[in-house]
Amino acid sequence: MYGPSKYAKRAFGAGMALALACLLWASPVRAAEPRMLVPVGHTVGVKLFSRGILVVKLTDGGTPARECGLRTGDVIVKCGGDTVTSTEQFQSLLQKSGGEAADLQIDRNGGSVTLSVEPSRNDEGVFCIGAWVRDSMAGIGTMTYYDPASGAFGALGHGITDTDTAQLMPFSNGSILPSTVKAVKRGEAGSAGELRGDFDLTRDLGPLYANTGSGVFGTLETVPEGQAVPLGMALPGEAVILANVQGDEVREYGIEILRVASGAADGRDLVLEVTDPALLEITGGIVQGMSGSPILQNGRIVGAVTHVLLNDPTKGYGILIDHMLEAAGNGVS
Repeated sequence: MYGPSKYAKRAFGAGMALALACLLWASPVRAAEPRMLVPVGHTVGVKLFSRGILVVKLTDGGTPARECGLRTGDVIVKCGGDTVTSTEQFQSLLQKSGGEAADLQIDRNGGSVTLSVEPSRNDEGVFCIGAWVRDSMAGIGTMTYYDPASGAFGALGHGITDTDTAQLMPFSNGSILPSTVKAVKRGEAGSAGELRGDFDLTRDLGPLYANTGSGVFGTLETVPEGQAVPLGMALPGEAVILANVQGDEVREYGIEILRVASGAADGRDLVLEVTDPALLEITGGIVQGMSGSPILQNGRIVGAVTHVLLNDPTKGYGILIDHMLEAAGNGVS
């Protein structure tokens, strides 16, 4: 009887390796765990402070602002080499100039521009340049989701824009606050309705880290109530939204997704119609403050309400949840 040769041993070893490779190749691959989010649907107060100050209007006449080339929509980030942090601080820097020319560093359409402005005294003896500026905003909206894996949230489904220029507010910092709906102005054709609520400016629920065209995003210090559900793909047909239109109560209301257009911009991926008689009775349809109300279909979160059609408040638009999560960036795992 002969023992295995040197070559036979090698062949046997190679055969085992090949068999193991085949077994590994044939082994079932474990599917990745689905992304789970908690649909929230409760209103929140939002306060946001801009990076620099936004020019919202220029006064008429030959003002220093017009003469130096300042434009509506410009963001003043520096004055005389000092970083501008608020409207009050900017006013102080103008007084410090004593009427001497000062360089303004401006963010304009994604680029940087330097202008030289010479402040003039008004009738009260205060140095000014003839521009209305804004450094912060506050309002009410709806939280869309909470991500239990990261502690992050998304809200509104669209960005916070300046009311005068419709420009996305340049973001420095901000937070969300507890809110309670006190009253509703019903929507009517040609007149947008709104939720009217109270929020506590002294108590923050969590900081914001981004203001984007697809929503505002931040982290929560307290985990909201609710069961996490998987993400879904929106399809035309029946769906529901979670909305807070009375007190602190979050309820489910029926809607119809009329059309899905995933390539649309500005949070108009979905065309929606409110079909729930209870919601129509209370609000007349979609109203301001409902932006961010999560949309669920077949037990999955698929998007959020974003806009109302002014000529028909029963209809509006929504954003796909995937687009919100893309905009959330590194703040969400």
